[in-house]
Amino acid sequence: MLPPAKPADTRRLYQQIADQIRTFIREGNLPPGARLPPERELALQLCVSRPSLREALIALEIDGRIEIRMGSGVYVCASQDTSERATPAVGESPSEMMQARAMLEGSVVTLASARVTSQQLERVKNCLEDMRQDGLHGRSQLENDRRFHLAIAEMTENSVLVRLVGELFDGRHSPISSRMSASTEDSQAWKAAFAEHEAIYRALEARDPQAAVAAMLHHLSASHARWTGETQASVP
Repeated sequence: MLPPAKPADTRRLYQQIADQIRTFIREGNLPPGARLPPERELALQLCVSRPSLREALIALEIDGRIEIRMGSGVYVCASQDTSERATPAVGESPSEMMQARAMLEGSVVTLASARVTSQQLERVKNCLEDMRQDGLHGRSQLENDRRFHLAIAEMTENSVLVRLVGELFDGRHSPISSRMSASTEDSQAWKAAFAEHEAIYRALEARDPQAAVAAMLHHLSASHARWTGETQASVP
């Protein structure tokens, strides 16, 4: 008789990888203060991608199991909890969230470019100018970045799409996403993002759906790479 099937692990991928790292620490008898293998080596040992590994490490740091020291490595912390509990969720996977944004906002900007009016375009332009002023004065561009994406979604005249774009954007405020942003965000990243937003605006201004979707997907792909550590800096 076959044994009963084990239920599938439906938790987020970073939680599953984090539990693998917990097992690695436990079975390797790594004491508090011990340094984990370099990221590339650990990813190979666990057979996972480096972006997914980074998310798992941040989840473990939030949970107090490890400490990430920039430029030095990842170190085991003294555990206050001796139970072998699973890693808790600390928000949606930033990688998965950016992939979802690309799928949704690529479609949104295509529809928007077909329905854009001069008044709506002016709102997008104002958001872009506010972002530029924020950058010049050293202020966060995040709120005007959000307004920019919502202004494009509003061109579709579909309240559900507007809500979904806002909800996905706001996912960056979760513990795991906030921690990733804090460690990778800088003025150069925002400068690159501003240029990407400007390209989206120019495509909308030209009423060119193909250029608009290409510009949006380029922006979100570049943001994804910056945010997940594939480049040196990150913004949404």
